[in-house]
Order: sequence, then C-alpha cells, then structure tokens
Amino acid sequence: MLLLMPRVAARLKRTRVPERLRSLNLAPRHLSMLSYLLFDGPMPVSRLAARLEVAPTTVSLMVSDLSRQGVVDRRSDPADGRRTIVSISDDPETRAAIEGWLANGASAWRAAFEPLSPQERAVFVRTIEAYEKGAAGPADAD
Repeated sequence: MLLLMPRVAARLKRTRVPERLRSLNLAPRHLSMLSYLLFDGPMPVSRLAARLEVAPTTVSLMVSDLSRQGVVDRRSDPADGRRTIVSISDDPETRAAIEGWLANGASAWRAAFEPLSPQERAVFVRTIEAYEKGAAGPADAD
C-alpha cells in the first residue's frame, strides 16, 4: 500500500478538470458534493451535509458559490418550503463537463468493486477510512 497510494494520488492529481469547470477553483469537497448530486440525484442541503460530514452551513456556502457560477441549481422543496433542494445545473454543457470529469473514477470503482461481495466492499471502505484517519496524525485529527 505504501507504494500504491502515492501512485493513486498522482493519478488523481493528473485528472484534468474540464474547461467549463477549470476557472472555478474546485476543492476536493466540491468534487465529493458533485459526485453525490450526479450519482444520487437532487437532495436537500441537510442530506448533503450528512454525507459530506460537514455542517449544513458549510454546504450552504458551497452551494451558494457553485450556484452563482451556474454549476448547481437550488430550489425550495415543494413538500417543505423551508428546505432547499440542490441539483446539478440543467445546463447541458455544465452537466456534460461534470459527467465526463467523474466518469473514469466511477467506472474504475464499479470495476474494482464488481467481483467483491457486499461484506468485502464494506471491509474495504472501513479499511480506507481507518487509513485516512490514521494518516491524518494527531495534529490533524478531528
């Protein structure tokens, strides 16, 4: 793993951000948010916050920023006007850029997980989570 992880990180860093998104200064948390919205569909800010493991106010700020730039849309939940539903922009160029950017990673994960049982997948995810927490070290721990 000590040899593999730097190669994985280097490969991810070489993934080119599409021209449409390049000027937006997207951070890894934006990539995670866009992945959830693309693969799981529109969802409330509170659910995005739970999935990203950040405060709802953090997600609201991210959504505001990406909404101003035309990357995501937000609208009131028709069932509860107090909730905001977030989705990928309806703009075809923006949607295509996001889909293209995330497609290789999604395909790679599907191929890697396909031969594994649900239990094996769960072990893998827990292992990566444990590694991530351990690699952060005491100074970076939550």
